[in-house]
Amino acid sequence: MDADPVYIQTLEAYADTIVPGEKRSPDDRAIAGIVEGPGSVQAGALEVLHHSAPGIDAGLPVLVGMLNAHATNYAQERGIELDDTVPPFVSLAYEHRYALVGILTAPGHPEKSGWVLMALFCNMAFDSAPHKHTAEAIAEGHPGLLTLGFKKPNEDGIWRFKEHGYRQVLAKTHPNTTESGSPA
Repeated sequence: MDADPVYIQTLEAYADTIVPGEKRSPDDRAIAGIVEGPGSVQAGALEVLHHSAPGIDAGLPVLVGMLNAHATNYAQERGIELDDTVPPFVSLAYEHRYALVGILTAPGHPEKSGWVLMALFCNMAFDSAPHKHTAEAIAEGHPGLLTLGFKKPNEDGIWRFKEHGYRQVLAKTHPNTTESGSPA
């Protein structure tokens, strides 16, 4: 992962716009801190974005540059003074970050697919922890899975449920199903 602070802060601010979280410290500028509790950044959004599986990691530096250029234009058009000690997108207040992301992801925007992909993976980091094995994520206290009420597996590492999801049996268990729940 690129260690450039402009790059990291901008990606964190984008992820925080998608699934907001609380500031990590009082001087945290990337995370706007509009909610209590962890958000996409704390859930591993940057790990997911940089994972090779989504296939967008190589294009992230370009998207970061474009996002900061869009933030600069957005601010100029609205008479917003940006703080030049942080990247332009980070300098925007949360409501302006949110509005800009809305513009970039709107139907008809020529760059929509790139911004929607970034948003999708930031959201996935929070609600499914795709960069980790589920049992590992739960054991580590993954904030998104815990927020969503994802239950821990049994002591043997297998999930079993006393009640059926629809409160009724939808199909009979195949006679060759093993005790662990695997098909024979």
